[in-house]
Amino acid sequence: MAPAGSIDEICVNTIRTLCIDAVQQANSGHPGTPMAMAPVVYTLWQQFLRYDPADPIWPNRDRFVLSSGHASTLLYSMLHLTGVTSVDEKYERLGTPSVSLDDLEHFRQLGSKCPGHPEYHLTSGVETTTGPLGQGIANSVGMAIAADWLAKNFNRPGFEIFAYDVFALCGDGCMMEGVGSEAASLAGHLRLGNLCWVYDSNHITIEGNTALAFSEDVAARFLGYGWQVLRITDANDRERIADAIADAKRTKERPTLIIVESHIAYGAPHKQDTSAAHGEPLGEEEVKATKRRYGWPEDAKFLVPEGVREHFAANFSARGKTLHGEWNALFERYRTQYPDLADACERMQRRDLPGGWDRDIPVFPADPRGIASRDSSAQVLNAIAPRLPWLLGGAADLAPSTKTRLTFAGAGDFEADDRAGRNFHFGIREHAMGSICNGLSVSKMRAYGSGFLIFSDYMKAPIRLSALMELPVVYVFTHDSIGVGEDGPTHQPVEQLVGLRSIPGLIVLRPADANEVAEAWRVALSLKHQPVCLILSRQALPTFDRGRYAPASGVARGAYVMADGGGRLPEVILIGTGSEVQICVDVYEKLKAEGVGARVVSMPSWELFEQQDESYRAAVLPPSVTRRVAVEQASVLGWDRYAGSGGAIIGMKTFGASAPLKELLVKFGFTPEHVYAAAKEQLARKE
Repeated sequence: MAPAGSIDEICVNTIRTLCIDAVQQANSGHPGTPMAMAPVVYTLWQQFLRYDPADPIWPNRDRFVLSSGHASTLLYSMLHLTGVTSVDEKYERLGTPSVSLDDLEHFRQLGSKCPGHPEYHLTSGVETTTGPLGQGIANSVGMAIAADWLAKNFNRPGFEIFAYDVFALCGDGCMMEGVGSEAASLAGHLRLGNLCWVYDSNHITIEGNTALAFSEDVAARFLGYGWQVLRITDANDRERIADAIADAKRTKERPTLIIVESHIAYGAPHKQDTSAAHGEPLGEEEVKATKRRYGWPEDAKFLVPEGVREHFAANFSARGKTLHGEWNALFERYRTQYPDLADACERMQRRDLPGGWDRDIPVFPADPRGIASRDSSAQVLNAIAPRLPWLLGGAADLAPSTKTRLTFAGAGDFEADDRAGRNFHFGIREHAMGSICNGLSVSKMRAYGSGFLIFSDYMKAPIRLSALMELPVVYVFTHDSIGVGEDGPTHQPVEQLVGLRSIPGLIVLRPADANEVAEAWRVALSLKHQPVCLILSRQALPTFDRGRYAPASGVARGAYVMADGGGRLPEVILIGTGSEVQICVDVYEKLKAEGVGARVVSMPSWELFEQQDESYRAAVLPPSVTRRVAVEQASVLGWDRYAGSGGAIIGMKTFGASAPLKELLVKFGFTPEHVYAAAKEQLARKE
């Protein structure tokens, strides 16, 4: 039996049956959304998407984001059928299939490039890692912002180098998640006309019908956000789908939401529990019944009928190849006329930095009164940014406090009426800010977002995904401790540092003075595949005399010997981060005056320190020296790794309190007197 229908119908049903077979063979996954949305995605890719499968990192390609990450087989099937090829981490085009039929047959299995949810760094053609619902659509807002920013800053008369659109497929879960609402609100405010979300409104979630918990008028909500809203009552009406997408592409003054009414169990008429069709394999008998309904050979598995790949090649691939070729020719003329801009474009795409990007980073003179690390960070950021034109970001309504505004001439604000600016106003939307920064980063911007450290709790999901995707986003968190003072325990971070340190691949840096801040920024922007959290103080920190103490360049190694008696092993080691390094230095000087061999180790980054070889780590923290005191205004959890089983840890074991800073430092033991007493106890301790 040959598949029935026109070539378009056969292509749509090929997508559906590949998804069904992959889920069934894995005995795991979600077949419902791929079955229902196959006509929509087919129409978008075949008729509209500007994409060259031979080069999935072509800078001017349209972006397609599968925010409904549980429907991953839908994307994998499209990548396979359209012949998208692989690119490695060095951005080299390999020419091999991004997703082979064998990969699809091993969906959700170890080693396959088809994991349960799409992963950006694993499978070429996956524009961003999705899974936690709402993240993909929020990322797409960052991508759309990037497209507008790139166009405004790089396009010139006769040279439309950047002019791409961003499409995202989402579902009821994305509509319910708060991060989606935050991102949609900002997208409407910014009037991102290059953004289109396709909402699969099937009224089914894992627990059952959405009527259990979701009854709002989504269309009215998005109209209130300032979006254009279109509705399609039949997900199989490809003509109406095409009209809606064309309308979205014509609309340049606001983003578009296309609401597509679908039935999650379409093709599985015998299933009574439609939620099972969403979240479970169909079962062998239901697979056969579904294929019969599609006019498909019921015993065929992973069938790609003759002519399907050729049909995709004749439309999707041919259009993309032509557009890409025209763009390449345009870019070569652009390179001749605007060589500096062309060089910047190419460096940005490779995540390379401009020559001399760090030459203006200040060196701060010794100053016992010092400067808050948020203030020294502002100076460093504004010294770097003019030489790194694609460094941009902002705050969740806190730029005056986090000191992250770019203030040099021409920095400007990114607004609905001006896309050129580099200062972003995310509003009080921490969660969306993190996700949008990820979207900017996958678009090759060097993005940063800032807020108070306590509000990193609202951003855990996108920070984690930055690390999972290996994106070099910089998160700037100020008000780093109980030093917030009178604001009290609701605003005083205690457990946030250890929480961030627990994320694999994330670099956390808590610098001790202005020169450590400078080195922290140097480290952060030198990384290509790791996100960084900069943890900065509100209160002034003394700037250490680097002629007397070790240079701050030791920050690059995570921890370094800042002060030492020299010539012999220390009797006691004092370890601190951030503002507590000052206390350690004060105690060191007192012990030194008493003839005690003490050492101060500044440890701004556990993660960077752990990346060093064993000999360096042993040189900084000699295993034979077990008398140690670790000091940090944060949870003590994890510090036993460096203090040792017999060492002292001075940290937070409770929440903070509302009081002036000096009173809090005394109450919780962050004083030279208390640390000195702990050091003396260590010295008196028998090994």
